[in-house]
Amino acid sequence: MTPKIRAQGLSFYYGAVRALHDISVEILPNLVTAFIGPSGCGKSTFLRTLNRMNDIIPGTRVEGRVFIDDADIYRPGVDVVALRRRVGMVFQKSNPFPKSIFDNVAYGLRVNGMAGSRSELAGRVEESLRQAALWDEVKDRLHESALALSGGQQQRLCIARALAVRPEILLMDEPASALDPIATQRIEELVYELKKAYTIVIVTHNMQQAARVSDHTAFFWLGRLVEYDRTDKIFTNPAEKLTEDYVTGRFG
Repeated sequence: MTPKIRAQGLSFYYGAVRALHDISVEILPNLVTAFIGPSGCGKSTFLRTLNRMNDIIPGTRVEGRVFIDDADIYRPGVDVVALRRRVGMVFQKSNPFPKSIFDNVAYGLRVNGMAGSRSELAGRVEESLRQAALWDEVKDRLHESALALSGGQQQRLCIARALAVRPEILLMDEPASALDPIATQRIEELVYELKKAYTIVIVTHNMQQAARVSDHTAFFWLGRLVEYDRTDKIFTNPAEKLTEDYVTGRFG
């Protein structure tokens, strides 16, 4: 299977501080890949290199290469706005705009001129809310404020907003860490469904969540990629002692 994402010798610096050391990894399409590891180990930093989200932080720099479908996203002249349409992102804290539910999902479509008519716009909004398993809960209140939704609904709304522009890849940075167990289960079920259409990369602190939702798991430690393999192997028969100590709860 041809990788959807390939990092080669990727290092990342915040000023003089090196946060990532020579990361090389291949991420396959239409699977869920989980990044695990203790706080501050570089997993979120690495996630954000995959759509150049770190570019907005002053004084950062990247060495090495990241390919999406064999195109290096760090080569000169890359349209970063177009890249972020292809590689959507959902953050740890749900961040709906102070607009209606409809306008939240329609935002990216309008900004990018991706809907030719009102009916097409409405259709794309409905499609995205259905994909995010939210349509049935909000279809009668689309013009109410998104801020009136529960935390779990707001996070699914943010997923719908990311899906509306039809990305190929969805990056999720601890999307359920602020949610209660029932809302977390909804997000996990959603991730499992979405991989039929998208390549998903998820950062999680929750080891059980990684085991439940992911096909492959990458374990990060102090800015290095220690081990990357099928999730069942990482959790039952890891190759590295450090991985075993982390997944069995001896530290972290």
